[in-house]
Amino acid sequence: MMAKLLKSISTMSNFNSLWYSFNYSIYNCLYTFFFSLRKQGWRNVPENGPVILVANHQSFLDPIAIGLAARRKLCYLARKSLFKKPLLDRYLRSVGCCPVDLEGVALDGIRSSLELLKSGSAILVFPEGTRSETGKLQELKPGIQLLIRKSKAVVVPVGIVGAHEALPRNQLLPNLSPIFMTGELGAIAISIGPPIDSDRLAELPKEDALKIVHEAIAKEMSNACILKRKK
Repeated sequence: MMAKLLKSISTMSNFNSLWYSFNYSIYNCLYTFFFSLRKQGWRNVPENGPVILVANHQSFLDPIAIGLAARRKLCYLARKSLFKKPLLDRYLRSVGCCPVDLEGVALDGIRSSLELLKSGSAILVFPEGTRSETGKLQELKPGIQLLIRKSKAVVVPVGIVGAHEALPRNQLLPNLSPIFMTGELGAIAISIGPPIDSDRLAELPKEDALKIVHEAIAKEMSNACILKRKK
């Protein structure tokens, strides 16, 4: 009986891995082809153990793009309203999405994030709390410092540029930058930086910790600007 149970779990785990790899391949082709996606720094993401990727938030395109750059399977926090339809609910959960009441690092998001990190997962967090209306990096919400302090997970900064121009908040259809055509309007680039000392962040006053995280994200945004397709 136990052997059958272990075999069943192993089979399900293999299926989930293949399913995630399938989705990764499809989205990687789409983003590279239609958004001229360029990415660097994936080796800065630990292969195992709890990790918090902290990134700026420009567009609905961000989560998938950052997942492609990180290569490691990520867990994403998403609004519960997206999970109301059964088929969409099953799909979102199958690719690592976790339903929460609010975006960002609000209380419900912190609880869910801590549970995921305790299980050894890597999660993506947008500490601004919402998409930027201008594409520029906004002030960070204090909840990220609490999450870092309670989880003691590795903290990795991520900068994404071009996603705001590709799909602004007030626009339904994206601006594309196909690799076979000229134009940079819809081109996206991502840079992942080296881990920040999470122990130090946990010990610092909230304002100082937020400043360090903010500066680390801003630095990676600058690196992504250099990487981004120019014409």
